[in-house]
Order: sequence, then C-alpha cells, then structure tokens
Amino acid sequence: MAQSVRKSCPPIPNLLGGRPLKRRIGILGGSFNPAHEGHRHISLVALKTLKLDEVWWLVSPQNPLKEHAPATLEKRLMHANTLKKHPRIQVVAFEESLQTTYTYQTLRYIRKMSPNTQFVWLMGMDNLNTVHFWQHWQALFTENFIAILARKGYSNLVGCKANIRFKRSRRFHREASILTQQQKPAWVIIPCKRHPASSTAIRATKKTEGAWY
Repeated sequence: MAQSVRKSCPPIPNLLGGRPLKRRIGILGGSFNPAHEGHRHISLVALKTLKLDEVWWLVSPQNPLKEHAPATLEKRLMHANTLKKHPRIQVVAFEESLQTTYTYQTLRYIRKMSPNTQFVWLMGMDNLNTVHFWQHWQALFTENFIAILARKGYSNLVGCKANIRFKRSRRFHREASILTQQQKPAWVIIPCKRHPASSTAIRATKKTEGAWY
C-alpha cells in the first residue's frame, strides 16, 4: 500500500521537467494531518486570485516545530489525494527524497530545478504570525513570492515580526494576480471567506471515535 500511495504522487522530474512555458504554481505546505476541506477552499481561492496554473499540497514528513508525530506519511498522502477533488491540485511529498527539513531549503531546490516556473508559497495568517520561528525565515521572504490567505476582516499584524521586517515589500490585494511579476521580496495578504474545518478539531473529534485514518 505504501508504494502505491507514493507512486500516485508525481516525482519532481514529472512535475517540473519538459515544460518550456512559464507556469505559476502555488505551494501549500504542511503536515496535512489530516487534509480537509479548508485546505481545498484556500487552494481554490489561491488558484483564482493569484492566477495560478496549479496548487501543490506539499505534505511534509514531519514538522520540526511540533512535538507530536503525525500519522504516517502514506496515510496522510492517501487521504489528501482522496480529498483534493480538483485537476489543478497536486499532492506531492518530495521533501523526504530531497532530505530537506526546512521550507527555505525545499523552495531553493525546486526553483533551481525549474527556472521557468514562478512559485508562490501559500500560508495562513496564523503561520505569518509565527514564521519568525522558522529556520532562515528572512531568506524565505527574500527569495520567494508569498501569499497569505486570511479570513476577511482579519489581519492581525500587531507585533508581527514578518510584517515589521518586510512591510515595504507587501503588495496590495489588487496586485495579487501580478505578484510574480514583481521584484522580490514581494508578498500579499489575500482575504477569503473563513472555512470552519480544522485538522486539530478533526483529530480531537476522532480521538474517541477512532483515528481519522
């Protein structure tokens, strides 16, 4: 089962190679423990608002900032592939084969692999407020286009170190569709309708009913 699940996730050469035309790809990283409709919701918003060709769900082997290990990678991949339900959403898990632990390392590698592709790192407002704990987070902002998906009416930037450091690099929401045409660093906050789904809530609910996987 593990082999069939991983084979269903396209390897990097298949995803990046052999396509001379420029593409825009959003990368939504996380443990996806489990993937849920909220991930799909913000992916669809990103596809439309940023004019992306694809969104990749980058399922991490582990999160170095979390104490507890997630479900196995195979189970999380299987669930994500079942839930994505969109031809332009790809489920990928190449960090394990690259042996990269940190986001900035992974993004450096895929940019090198595909210079004709413009990548946009996608994350939620909660991650923006804690991104300064990430390894080489300033390099992450300096080297990549970043889009923050935040619920409408919510942009709590008070004390946000990333906003303080890169405030001048923030683009207006109306510039989201041309974000990848800007000079880096460039990032944008995209307001979107809040989705109630939560991986934490799902795990808590299933704790007494049996594991979600």
